[in-house]
Amino acid sequence: MLQSAPISGDITIAVGANLPRESGETAAETCQWAVGQLACLPGLSVVAVSRWYESAPVPPSGQPPYVNGVVRLSGWADPAWLLARLHEIEAAAGRRRTVANAARPLDLDIITMGDLVRASPDPVVPHPRATGRAFVLLPLRDVMPDWRDPVTGCCIDTFLPGVAGQEITPMPARTECLHQDRAGGNKVNSDQHNQLITGVQA
Repeated sequence: MLQSAPISGDITIAVGANLPRESGETAAETCQWAVGQLACLPGLSVVAVSRWYESAPVPPSGQPPYVNGVVRLSGWADPAWLLARLHEIEAAAGRRRTVANAARPLDLDIITMGDLVRASPDPVVPHPRATGRAFVLLPLRDVMPDWRDPVTGCCIDTFLPGVAGQEITPMPARTECLHQDRAGGNKVNSDQHNQLITGVQA
């Protein structure tokens, strides 16, 4: 059902990157920075952050591997408003939209917004390719293990055999020091991140 009013409940955002920023941050550092930016969105709060994963590009290409994760938010947001905010965060990280599937310093996608099913206009919710991507399903399972696709009613484990051939590896726990947003001063450190990860102790 198409909805344009604000949606309340759990919202999940996929975070990915496979290029360094012009300011020198690695892809992993940029993903960590993005969590801090999401935490600053009005009306929303970060509930959980998945482990970070390294994955091969999909579809296969000569690009560097991606760093991927999923952030679970709680609160309310209008889908179109949220998509616009994600694009602003991407732009602040240096992303320039050129061709489809291009390498990028940051990629943020709305995966789910509660039980919302929205076919058009953008954003389509749930994300139409989420259930075919290991780099979405595995971190989504970290933060919402009981999630069911509102379109099919199927649980996450139902989709995993279909992505078994995709290359993805959990990354070691992050131990670096604070990363600071040079524009806004927002800080997220590894201990704060670990406290939000389902099943991982800080």
